[in-house]
Amino acid sequence: MNFFSRVRIMILIPLFLVAVLAVRAQDIQWSEDGTSYFQVEKGELARYDLPSKKRTVVLTKAMLTTGAGKTLDLQEASFAKGGKFLVFTNSQKVWRYNTRGDYWIYDSVNHSLSQLGKGLPGASLMFAKLNPAGSKAAYVSKHNIYVEDLSSGQITQLTTDGTEYLINGTFDWAYEEEFFCRDGFRWSPDGNTIAFWQVDASSIRKFLMINNTDSAYPFVVPVEYPVAGEAPSPVRIGAVRIDAPGTITWMKIPGDPQQHYLTRMEWIPGTSKIISQQLNRKQNESKIFVCNTSTGEAQSIYQETDNAWIDIQASWDQGYADGGWDWLSGGKEFLWSSEKDGWRHLYRLSVEGSKEVLLTKGAFDVMDITRVDAKGGFVYFMASPTNATQKYLYRVKLDGSTKEQRLSPITQPGTHTYDISPTGRFAFHNFSNYYTPRTGEVISLPDHKSLNGESPVNAALSTADKAKQHLRFTTIHTEDGVDMDAWVQYPTNFDSTKKYPVVFYVYTEPWGQNVIDRYGTARNFLYKGNMSDDGYIYISMDNRGTPVPKGREWRKSIYRKIGLVNIRDQAMGAKEILKWSYVDSSRVAVWGWSGGGTATLNLMFQFPGIYKTGISIAAVGNQLTYDNIYQERYMGLPAENLEDFVKGSPITYAKNLRGNLLYIHGTGDDNVHYNNAELLINELIKYNRQFRVMPYPNRTHSISEGEGTYEHLSTLYTDYLREKCPPGGR
Repeated sequence: MNFFSRVRIMILIPLFLVAVLAVRAQDIQWSEDGTSYFQVEKGELARYDLPSKKRTVVLTKAMLTTGAGKTLDLQEASFAKGGKFLVFTNSQKVWRYNTRGDYWIYDSVNHSLSQLGKGLPGASLMFAKLNPAGSKAAYVSKHNIYVEDLSSGQITQLTTDGTEYLINGTFDWAYEEEFFCRDGFRWSPDGNTIAFWQVDASSIRKFLMINNTDSAYPFVVPVEYPVAGEAPSPVRIGAVRIDAPGTITWMKIPGDPQQHYLTRMEWIPGTSKIISQQLNRKQNESKIFVCNTSTGEAQSIYQETDNAWIDIQASWDQGYADGGWDWLSGGKEFLWSSEKDGWRHLYRLSVEGSKEVLLTKGAFDVMDITRVDAKGGFVYFMASPTNATQKYLYRVKLDGSTKEQRLSPITQPGTHTYDISPTGRFAFHNFSNYYTPRTGEVISLPDHKSLNGESPVNAALSTADKAKQHLRFTTIHTEDGVDMDAWVQYPTNFDSTKKYPVVFYVYTEPWGQNVIDRYGTARNFLYKGNMSDDGYIYISMDNRGTPVPKGREWRKSIYRKIGLVNIRDQAMGAKEILKWSYVDSSRVAVWGWSGGGTATLNLMFQFPGIYKTGISIAAVGNQLTYDNIYQERYMGLPAENLEDFVKGSPITYAKNLRGNLLYIHGTGDDNVHYNNAELLINELIKYNRQFRVMPYPNRTHSISEGEGTYEHLSTLYTDYLREKCPPGGR
């Protein structure tokens, strides 16, 4: 339930024993030896050698020109042994991402270009990838899995039962949205077998969205969408040999498929076994199983429970959203994460389940796994032990023998990101803080020296003028004893003897951190103009429950209390801010999108004495309407604690509205459905609460489709804020 979409950050994970590398436009991919990288640039694939940065185009537009004279629009490239390139083009959107399209093979040995999946519908192929030998390609089309021999062009259909409701090799809406599961099959290390997920969505009720704009007669758009309280889609994992299509061995992972989730699956290097993570429906019990793909027998090797919930790795490190598993000791051990000691730490586990070594130690959270250099013996990760608004690079030895070593320079306070080569020798480094624009460089490690000569980051810091910024970071201490990080953006010509309006930007749920020390962090993208110049104080605070690196207790104190703990923290923080002599308590506004829209409603309804104006976009009005994976993870099961869902829902308090409310929602929102708007509107009507509403016809959760949409939304937002919460000091 995020704003726009959960940001997809690519990190690079080797597959098995061979490098089968994928490069998307705007991304880079390292060579296996880490001495060069590849990048899609203007429709071509280029290689850069390091440290010289010599550029060589390895896949040109001429190579991508078909026999009919059409040059392919290169959107993604992958390559493997034998000099073959797999090219993705003509991509189409599936829910959030363009994961369906056409695939072509360019053979650099015989200089030929040929299309995969001839005879299948156009732009229907998904997740095509070459086997380790580079001789075959596998892909999904229309919910079935196919293998194609690259020499003969022969296509073999491995599954035949796939339908709209029985999904092989990919996932339904809920799995994709909440577990980041999209690519649903894996080649075995020997290239003879494919392991895959099968989702049975036949029992999931359809949510019927109405399209009123694309034809003279409205039509229904059905989405398999399990709301809170509905059982999940049964999911199982199968293995099929490519020489025996249709003969599938199903993994015998114990447990009722309608009361469990299978969230991760990969092959164990050099074996015929797979490893998989299972969560129970409440998502507070995690088990790791090793499965024999010949017999289907499953053995539990690791188990963990939590009083609240357990996050899968992709939920906090989205580099794992495309799959991947960090193997050590040639596949005998692997890297794992857990919050069982109160902090998110990394562990080294054995496949047999007999060994467990804590690698990161102390009162800090691992924020991202940046690179595992098994050969060099290090794991690189992001953390910020003393400031939850910032992020720095650290490393520890993989044997657990050393204390964490910070590699980010102490002279560069702020937010860092890294894309590290497989050997840990080089990295792409990006940096910014609230007063320094984002700056990038290529560096060597572990000395963190720029290959550009003088560090562009240091140069940017030396010329940055902190005094010109009207933004300050602070801590808000509430009467409940809660300390929240906050940024405060002041008016340009601030006069402490005057009183100014304050606008709060909120998200508040477990999917959003707002208070981050990076450039542009306080930019309001919907506001037409400059809020500081116009005379607004603009503020955001991160309450308990937000995913900041302050330990398990901070993040999970919100369990079964979304809509209560987070809302009170925000209101009590606002109460402290209203004590500032220059804040005008008669001009207090709040706004947010998605979970932030929900928080806006709850703040307006539960604390009407504080918030005078609210702008709520794409909000969940009733928690029982949102999907089961997300809502049950944080709130429990409605059959067991229905009262928590009711107490946390804005609709419960709608009758308390006293201020000015602008409610905005897209009627084609497949994430937070438009029925949330109509349920809330009905409740407000029931109690004669006056408000303004703006439905955007057939727009999705991002409200981004259609000509003129952003301009209209931005104008609406700005005009309403200026009208109901006038800017300027008085």
